[in-house]
This record gives sequence, C-alpha cells and structure tokens, in this order.
Amino acid sequence: MDAGRLNQTLSEMAARAMREALGLESPNPELRPATDARFGDYQINGVLPLAKELKENPRKLAEKVVAALDTGGICLAPEIAGPGFINLRLDPAWVATALGAAAADARLGVAPVGDPQSIVIDFSSPNVAKRMHVGHLRSTVIGDALVRTLKFLGHTVVGDNHLGDWGTQFGILIWAWKRERDEAALAADPIGELERLYKLGTERGKADPEVAEACRQELAKLQAGDAENKALWERFVAISKEAAATVYERLEVEFDAWHGESFYHDRLHGVVEGLLERALAVETQGAIGIFFDEPGLPETPYLIRKSDGAFLYATSDIATVEYRLEAYGADRIIYVVDVRQSDHFRQLFATIRKMGYDVKMEHVGFGMMLGADGRPFKTRDGGTVRLDSLLDEAEARILPLVTERWPDASEEEQRAIARKVGSGAVKYADLAQNLTTDYKFDWDKLLAADGNTGPYLQYTLVRCASVFREHVARFGAEFAVDGSPLRLEADEEKELAFFLVRLGDTLERVGEQLRPHILCEYLYALARKFNAFYAKCSILGADDEATRRSRLTLVQATYRTFEIGLSCLNIPRVSRM
Repeated sequence: MDAGRLNQTLSEMAARAMREALGLESPNPELRPATDARFGDYQINGVLPLAKELKENPRKLAEKVVAALDTGGICLAPEIAGPGFINLRLDPAWVATALGAAAADARLGVAPVGDPQSIVIDFSSPNVAKRMHVGHLRSTVIGDALVRTLKFLGHTVVGDNHLGDWGTQFGILIWAWKRERDEAALAADPIGELERLYKLGTERGKADPEVAEACRQELAKLQAGDAENKALWERFVAISKEAAATVYERLEVEFDAWHGESFYHDRLHGVVEGLLERALAVETQGAIGIFFDEPGLPETPYLIRKSDGAFLYATSDIATVEYRLEAYGADRIIYVVDVRQSDHFRQLFATIRKMGYDVKMEHVGFGMMLGADGRPFKTRDGGTVRLDSLLDEAEARILPLVTERWPDASEEEQRAIARKVGSGAVKYADLAQNLTTDYKFDWDKLLAADGNTGPYLQYTLVRCASVFREHVARFGAEFAVDGSPLRLEADEEKELAFFLVRLGDTLERVGEQLRPHILCEYLYALARKFNAFYAKCSILGADDEATRRSRLTLVQATYRTFEIGLSCLNIPRVSRM
C-alpha cells in the first residue's frame, strides 16, 4: 500500500466491512478526516444514519463493522466512540514505511485516477478591445489552478479561453476607428487606442441617435461578411490577443484552446431552430426564449434570439456546450466566472438538461476583490486597476527587499526573483480565499514573509533545497532517497510525516469541490509543521547516520509535496530568497 489516496482507500475498506457485516449491497461509510486529533485521523460516520434506517442499536452495528474491518495495516485497532462513530488512527509503522517509499516518487505516491474524465474548464475570458484588469485575475488564476490540479490527478483537461470577440461592441469600435483613430497612439499603445476608441464611440452613440444607428449599420455589415469590416474585426482581435498574451506570459498561464464567441457563430441559427423544433423554446413578444418550471430558477425566460433576430450570450453558450461534447467528449464542463452570473448558468445548465445531454456542468463562482477600505479595488483616481500594473507594483514593492538580501546578485537575477515572488504573492493571495466571498487586497499581508502567504511557502521550499545544498557541501555527494522506512521519534517528525501522507486526499478534495483554497490551507499548515521540525530536529547534525537519512527523507518528501502543490497552484519557484 502506498501513501496515495488514503481517504478513498479507507472508504473502500470500510464499505467492504459494512457489506460483509451487515449484508448491504452498496453502503456509504461516510468516512471523513477527523476534525480533532484526540479522536484519531479518520472517522467512519455512516453507521448512525444506517442504524436509524434499520432501526437497530448503532453501537452494536458499529461493533459488527469493526469486527469485519481490515485496513491492511494502515491503521491501528479501530475505536468506537459515542453512539456509534468509528475512529481510525494511522499506524506510525505504516506511515514510516509508506512515506519512506513514496519520497522517492516524483508524485509522492499519488497515482493518476483509474477512471479519468474528459473535462473542459472555461476561464479568464477577457473581452476584445479592452485591457485585462484586476477583475480578470480571479477567473484566470482560479481556473488555471483547477486545470493544473485536475491534470495532475490524471484527467484529460482542456483549458479554454472563451474570448468575448463578437457582438454589438464591434459596430461601435468600427465606427470610431474609421473616424477618430490616432495612428501615432495606435503604434505606441495599440490596445490603449482601441479602449479609447470604444469609449469615445459609446459616448457619441449615447448622445446622438444618428451615431448609434451608424454603429448598428457597421455591425450589420460585419455580420453580413463585409470584407473591410471583417478585416478590421480580425485586426482588433489580434491586437487584443497579443496584449492579453503578454499578461498571461507574466502569470505563466497557458490555455489549450482560445475559442471565442465568434468561433461558434455559424452554429447559432441551428441552435435556435433545433430548440424550436423540439418545442423546448417558444416565441415570446417577438423574441425566442426558454421557460423553466424548476424551483430555484429565474421566472424570466432564457432568451436565445432577440425580436430583431440577433443572438445572445445564451445562444452562444448552448452552441459552445454542443461543440465541447462533440470535439472533446466532455464528461464535465466547469465555468470559472464571478457569482454575478449565477442566474445565467443555472438557466444554461437547465437548458442542457432539457436537451437531454449527459454531462456534469458546474459554475465556480467567486466574489470580488476589494481594497483595504472594503470597497471595489480601484486606482487612486477611481479607475479600474490594470492587471499588468498590479503585477508591476508587486515586483516594485518586493525588489528592495531582494536587493537588500542579495546585494551581490546581478540586477537581472534580482529582478527575476522579485518578479516571481511578486507574481506568486498576488496569485496566492487570491487563491487562498474562500471563493464565494469578497476579499480585501492588502499589500502588506500578501507580501509578508510569514503567515499564510505565497512568499512564506516559497521560502519554505527554498529552505528545503538549502538542506540538500548543505548536504553536498558537507558530505561531497547529493542525498538520494533509498526507500527505507523512516524513524519517527520526535513529535515534530511524527506530525510532519502524518501530514505529508494527506497530500492525495487534499488534491482529491480540490478536484471534487473545485476549491483551490483547500490546497493553500494544506500547504500553509505543512510549511508550519516543517519549520517546527526544522527548528527542533537536527538534520545534517543528527547523532547517527540512520536518523540523518530518515530526516533527510522527510525533507525530501516535504520538498516534493511543495513542488506538486505549488505547481498545481502555479506559484513560481525560486532558487533563493
């Protein structure tokens, strides 16, 4: 038995015991990690609800389950607590053996899932002709972390950047471009000039009905395939993608696909006609919409075509689902979009169910980033904070600390460290939050070298690496894990080892619940346990070689865990801090 997915393994063993002892076909042991160490490491909670169902004494049922339970040496003898809870404690000898072997594995014993799914994650999705701002940060880093974690778990994952590259804004932009563009500004700052033109065109259209009508005509020409307008649209998209790609490069975020709304345009007519033919959509006041009688859904119809014949986001999203099912055979589609879009996604998911598609669809909603004053995060003059400016400021704030700590490093190396620490701090501060709530963005907290921050985790990884560098300096050779069982004598060694074997459980929970902060909490707790071990237990200066090798193996297991965890979160690693 390896140190992979303990929760899953123990759940299967508990279910087997319940089948054998109670004659059940598919019991649910409800195994959970214990919330209080006094009660062990895991707890089987499924006996109590079963006792109510069978109308039997829960403690007697628990005794039957315990008699049939065989954990294969993973746990000590199970204990019955209260009216029928079954507490499980990991056997220190098993932990020492399993972790000693897993430390030599790049995946630390976490094998890929046996039944991989095809998963599409829709995230980031900026609009064309606009700079990326702080509002895009959450979707981008949360979606990226989920892509990476689910890929590590062994699923086939497509990260899709669903660009807002089609719609009424292009009529406005084309009108303004033809009349008001500044070639010098365009050459100096292409995306900035597109933003200026769009803002100008919007203001003119609101003030003058003739301008608004001219913008609609430009849009109609684009939609009809006018060569000039199509060429302009293609140029706007190219400029916008290039600007976004620069930000993604700084964040080290990549996508498997960049399929924007325009990619599905030719499918929209067929979507509407198909829904009408199946009587899933009806005409309402000249428009076409879908009505729902399911509880919890908005009473307003889900419009898929306006009275003037124009399609909507809903139409495009339905077409997108159909494409993802055809192209990727998607088992699961995940949308990482702020909570304000919750009604839209509830209606979309209900529509897909009406259409008879068998796919799990999930909306990972998230709250807003707020300033220290509790209001939406803005610049000093009240404008929207650009994402590249946010990263610039993070780097600028951390650079003096880097130059002070490493004065002999080259300026290029100092900036590289500051860039990685700054970027990692910004991303981690976002990922560490419970998604559904708003959070306050605080520079002092997120850049702190201790506490639940990116720099603290990066520093702990550097500390692990420094142990191995010192080993080479002292003993003239790199340390190599040999797979031997650990010697867990000090309390700090035991706590660290028992926590390290929870990595697989933690990643599984992130994959199931789609909450990256679960991994952040695990890594922060791990960093604290490792640093307590580092402070209390002499590693290279241990009294004997066996203890030294055991403690070095613990460092190696910690290092690999941080490598895996930070890679899943996409927090950059640094060589020194």
